[in-house]
Amino acid sequence: MRARLSGGATAIVSITALALLSPGHVSASPGHAAPDTTRAAACGTPLSANAIDEVVELSDTSTLTGSGLVRLEAAVDRHRRITEILVAHRDWRGLFSIGLNAVEYEAVLPLQRDPVALPDRTWSPEVSYDLLARYLRNVHAEFTGAPTDPAWANYFALTKQCSSSPARVAMAGYNAHLTVDLAHAVDSSGTNPENIPEFYRIVDSIAVKGDSIVTLTKSLYDGDLGPLWRFYFVGEGLDLLAGNDQPSRTLLRAADSGYNTITLAHGFALQNPQARTATEQQIDGLWRTTDTALQVLSDLGGL
Repeated sequence: MRARLSGGATAIVSITALALLSPGHVSASPGHAAPDTTRAAACGTPLSANAIDEVVELSDTSTLTGSGLVRLEAAVDRHRRITEILVAHRDWRGLFSIGLNAVEYEAVLPLQRDPVALPDRTWSPEVSYDLLARYLRNVHAEFTGAPTDPAWANYFALTKQCSSSPARVAMAGYNAHLTVDLAHAVDSSGTNPENIPEFYRIVDSIAVKGDSIVTLTKSLYDGDLGPLWRFYFVGEGLDLLAGNDQPSRTLLRAADSGYNTITLAHGFALQNPQARTATEQQIDGLWRTTDTALQVLSDLGGL
């Protein structure tokens, strides 16, 4: 998230495995919603013209000035206000924003403000900003009728399909964020091997805040991400044996690190001009495979 929303990486690991283990379902259920470029209202109460204009203004990254932690904090504050507007209307485009906003304030900013935890004061806020800015730019495009990136076009189209499961829609956002945007943020922020420990420090801090995402999605949109976040009940089963929730947290953090390792590798590969095109194709294929598995899981009643 912004190297974040890492709790979602656990879920993405699981659903990607589902796709690979269920080739028949994958080919039969593409699960990709057609992009909507008309600024049509999403599910929920329609936003007023003034609210739409405010979202457009807040999501315009060209007006974010400065650099480092100051710019990151400004972007996080803008996103908080966007989240408030969407949630006030139960607009489904807020299904991803509520979780992102929570981990920004609970995990990302506290860590970014700690020079001991993140000693590289140039790179660390840059990677978090680059990740958040990619989402803001897509929000801006959505609300101005401009083209959005393919993974986000899929998410925003799903927010207008009110027969979908809110959890299914939310996971499309986390997929776009973790699979596509995080890899590009690793690239654009100039991440190098010396930054790897701090990269994992950031994503690990987010992994332990996954409960906020589950709670907010359920309370505000009645979307149940709990089973997905807890490794499809595997973690919960271990908890019964252990008598506490520590196994779930251990599994979450381990699976999260595994998925973010893939993303980190993609980010480094994007920095190589000779490998960039092939890597972009791999990233595109991965989010689409993951989205297909999410649809399969939703069709089976698991989302």
